[in-house]
Amino acid sequence: MLGESIMEQQAILAIGIFLIIYALIISEKIHRTVLAMIGAVLMIVLGIVDQETALHHVDFNTLGLLVGMMIIVGVTAETGLFKYVALKAAKMAKGNPKRIMVLLVLITAFASAFLDNVTTVLLMVPVTFSLTRQLRVNPIPFLITQIIASNVGGTATLIGDPPNIMIGSAVEELTFMAFINNLAPIAVIIVLAYLPLFLMMFGKQIKSTPELQRSIMDMDETGIITDRNLLRKCLIVLGLTILGFFLHQALHLESATVALTGAFILLLITGEHMLEKAFRSVEWITIFFFVGLFVLVSGLVETGVIARLAAQAIEVTGGDLLTTSMLILWMSAIASAFLDNIPFVATMIPMIQEMGNMGVTNLEPLWWSLALGACLGGNGTLIGASANLIVAGLAAKEGYPLTFVRYLLYAFPLMILSIILSSIYIYVRYLM
Repeated sequence: MLGESIMEQQAILAIGIFLIIYALIISEKIHRTVLAMIGAVLMIVLGIVDQETALHHVDFNTLGLLVGMMIIVGVTAETGLFKYVALKAAKMAKGNPKRIMVLLVLITAFASAFLDNVTTVLLMVPVTFSLTRQLRVNPIPFLITQIIASNVGGTATLIGDPPNIMIGSAVEELTFMAFINNLAPIAVIIVLAYLPLFLMMFGKQIKSTPELQRSIMDMDETGIITDRNLLRKCLIVLGLTILGFFLHQALHLESATVALTGAFILLLITGEHMLEKAFRSVEWITIFFFVGLFVLVSGLVETGVIARLAAQAIEVTGGDLLTTSMLILWMSAIASAFLDNIPFVATMIPMIQEMGNMGVTNLEPLWWSLALGACLGGNGTLIGASANLIVAGLAAKEGYPLTFVRYLLYAFPLMILSIILSSIYIYVRYLM
């Protein structure tokens, strides 16, 4: 009885710490990484988890994959490749703003599938400002469509969005190919459904003159690639790394091993002068946010809070796979629109695993529902995903503030449409 009483007290303490930290993260008064690390330290200092158990809960596969890809993309960005691709696309569109918007959406979605979406928007937004300045059109429609495209594109693969990285790391059988096979089809459908809607919403706001359109054609892209030798090395390593992701299960290698191998081979062949630049391109603040988060959630796992939540969810749905899948999909989407999707997914992963221990035999639709809800739900509001906030920050610096309400009016209905399409997809593919 005494042991149970202590466990109950620790569970209440763990819930209290988690909710306070979560509320402070949402308030954005203090940086989320500082809060996550303070929450993690409190879990250990107050004896809810010991240090060894806490470290056991840190998913080093997620961290390794993020660090490896950040290094590869950081070095590749030095070559000017992404600016070159965007300008080439603008010329293909003959300087027509509507066509440029469509092509930038497609490039952003594709790039976000194989790079992380935060990196993609950091590379695309400066080029977008350059093009819109040349055309003298409002950049906000371009930025909104790129935010949305980055989150949809990131949904398609294991490495495209942090929630997918976390789910793939937690569930061994969900390989790189499994993510592509199960999520890429619906991601493509959503992007294609969005394109005509983007043109309807923003077409009238992005009109330019024939003279300004011709000025795009006069821009010279030949000098953008500054180091062709470096570009060649980056493309070879990036290609081999992505091939490694496709084959990682057959090779019996974790995805983090593949990413880190690619990163350090690239640093080996590019020389020491790239080392400092590469490590500066790693978002260490994000990495430590993940570490704090994993330890914070470990307190809920170790005290049995997650197990109880899973039991209640099964009670509500009666263990019915369709009802449970839809509950997870819609709950993840709405929550991820208003909360950061990373801490939400960190909490949901052990809950779904617990459902497996309670007799739900086929967890696959639940994992895909969580991935779709968390990644696509991030499009709903300006605070739903890291990429959204980064673009808003860059826009404000350029003198084009992207307000919460303006973004919400365009993006939230589109997010709901994507979840309706995902609901149909989950039902038809897994539950019919």
